[in-house]
Amino acid sequence: MKHKKLILATVIFTILVVLVFINFSGPDRKVETEIPHLYTVDDPQFKRAMGLMLGPAIVDGNKATELINGDGIFPSMLEAIRGARRTILFETYIYWSGEIGDAFAEALSERARSGVKVHVLLDWVGSAKMDDELLDKMKSAGVQVEKYHPLRWYNLGRLNNRTHRKLLIVDGAVGFTGGVGIAQIWTGNAQDPDHWRDSHFRVEGPVVAQMQSVMLDNWSKTTGKVLHGKEYFPELKPVGTESAQMFASSPNGGSESMMMMYLLAITAATRSIDLSSAYFVPDDVTRKALISAVQRGVKVRIITPGKNIDAETVRRASRGLWGDLLEAGVQMYEYQPTMYHCKVMIVDGLMTSVGSTNFDVRSFRLNDEANLNIYDAAFAARQKRVFEADLAQSRRVTHDAWKTRPITEKLHEHTLALFGSLL
Repeated sequence: MKHKKLILATVIFTILVVLVFINFSGPDRKVETEIPHLYTVDDPQFKRAMGLMLGPAIVDGNKATELINGDGIFPSMLEAIRGARRTILFETYIYWSGEIGDAFAEALSERARSGVKVHVLLDWVGSAKMDDELLDKMKSAGVQVEKYHPLRWYNLGRLNNRTHRKLLIVDGAVGFTGGVGIAQIWTGNAQDPDHWRDSHFRVEGPVVAQMQSVMLDNWSKTTGKVLHGKEYFPELKPVGTESAQMFASSPNGGSESMMMMYLLAITAATRSIDLSSAYFVPDDVTRKALISAVQRGVKVRIITPGKNIDAETVRRASRGLWGDLLEAGVQMYEYQPTMYHCKVMIVDGLMTSVGSTNFDVRSFRLNDEANLNIYDAAFAARQKRVFEADLAQSRRVTHDAWKTRPITEKLHEHTLALFGSLL
């Protein structure tokens, strides 16, 4: 009997080890070499690489508007939902119960009762704090709600592959993307540690069709149903002057493409890189790319969360990797007032990437992510002003300060940095 129990325990342990390995390893070969600097951001070859080699075509005639913090974000999203006439597609990682969750559920339900086709895709892990009553309310109103990769025996190998995307598309014509989830912590105006600092973006123009395609890809993978036609893909005429593309990645297809996009942008920089990153745990290749940029004369500034963070282990792992960056001249800052959840990169004042992607292995290899890339100097200038405002509320960490921090912090941070790929 003891022998049989030992065999059973061994089999269970082996299965668990295999599942952990599968869940923390991507299907594609990892990028291991630094990409050479061959052209600049304003070189037409850069756009060709971004639009032909890596992502969807870059399309003209778009208009993106930045929305700052919950007070600026949620009213705009709810207004668009309440004005929907044909279709609403909504994909998000975090959706928790609470006042803002109730407001979205009511708005989506009201539109469904009015005949609008409403499709909601929620991550199974990210929506764990959502009450069943809220789900039942939407479903009873006619909202089609699905969970991404729920706990099922056939999903065990994909439990660590979450949809981290934040996408809302209304009538196929107005899109939203950025960093916010649906929870009370994103409400307000970043006025205290209970209200986070974040940015979201309202988008119009031809690129919205690409946003719709990204959302529908996961919808079809989850439901087996393909949504198409004029209700979902109306003719979109130019409404602005911005060139843009909706960049997406997933372990199911091109898990390294988001990392490649960031690396190409970093290696093309010649003047400045301003990066807002909620979770900054770069691998060796990415750190080398940032250091090479500094050595080319690029001014690199990075804002990460300070003491107010929802994942202290990630912050410690991040700080454990700062040594060679700081020594090379990368400027590191920690945002002080509250949790800093922004995900924005501005390169040479010409290219801006915004969306759901964090600067870590989880975003680059394990999650489904989506970023809107905008190639426009005026848009970049506005985001630069937002970055400067955040910088004014951040504390710079110098190389000397990093080297002389307490020995207990050093040991803690260096140890966690060794496990950065698992965070």
